[in-house]
Amino acid sequence: MGYRIVVAGATGNVGREMLNILAEREFPIEEIAVLASSRSTGTEIEFGDSGKILKIRNIETFDWAGWDMALFAIGSEATEKFAPIAAKAGCVVIDNSSLYRMDPDVPLIVPEVNPDAIDGYKKRNIIANPNCSTAQMVVALKPLHDAATIKRVIVSTYQSVSGAGKQGMDELFEQSRNIFVGDAAEPVKFTKQIAFNVIPHIDKFLDDGSTKEEWKMVVETKKILDPKIKVTATCVRVPVFVGHSESINIEFEKELSAEQAQDILREAPGIMLVDKREDAGYVTPIECVGDSATYISRVRDDSTVDNGIALWCVSDNLRKGAALNAVQIAELLGRRHLQKG
Repeated sequence: MGYRIVVAGATGNVGREMLNILAEREFPIEEIAVLASSRSTGTEIEFGDSGKILKIRNIETFDWAGWDMALFAIGSEATEKFAPIAAKAGCVVIDNSSLYRMDPDVPLIVPEVNPDAIDGYKKRNIIANPNCSTAQMVVALKPLHDAATIKRVIVSTYQSVSGAGKQGMDELFEQSRNIFVGDAAEPVKFTKQIAFNVIPHIDKFLDDGSTKEEWKMVVETKKILDPKIKVTATCVRVPVFVGHSESINIEFEKELSAEQAQDILREAPGIMLVDKREDAGYVTPIECVGDSATYISRVRDDSTVDNGIALWCVSDNLRKGAALNAVQIAELLGRRHLQKG
């Protein structure tokens, strides 16, 4: 016996990926509803590679009663309107926006990292999915933290344009084409030209000079993993369509060599270690597209601090950073609280 599942925002990049992953992982579904705004109502979309065609329903008029879980990929503004309605009707919301992540009554979950925290979902009937850059980082940090206790993390991100949605992907494509034919490449979605460039600015600037994306990585890591960990982040948008990369320096309380870290990461859930220390012996973002793993390469000792290592972390941000993590949360919720069968 399966679950009655809703995917809200099914016409967007993340919503479509949620449908693909639900089908790919053979999530137990009795019935599925796909929602979007009124302008998309009636549009037909495919449910993964199953051949099953689903018709978009209007989220404004949808009756949430009797549905078990809803995967939300509709942004903070729409989530603020519809999530409480769904939750009140008894449908557990798994939200991909930033709206509820730091709400003390809403668990922020990465299943490989803090599965027990999901038990607190009943306070609001809402579970938050973390920021894409945070999700892949904490998967990498968790097994190392368990082994040697992390004191401090310095991370620089190289984030793909898909993190800014379809508009971001379109802008990179159009600017690249325009540059090749000699046309103007004016920024619209981004603050500066993204084609053949990098932009050290994601989300809004805060009073201390950091951006909100950088703030998210700090506070979400503390909530998910350990509030004692010190984190500093520099988040950069790069001209890559899909796949976020991160350069991470980690300082531990206890001694941990690069070789020990490699052994730990090799056995850790959700991680693929590819670290051959030779030409092409590492993973780049284009190689992780469509894959569910968080890839770790370039693990080495950091001689600038006692008990430090550095590593390279790559993941498909539309999957582990968003859709896959949401589906994994749904699987975890089903196993622990909503068992059917």
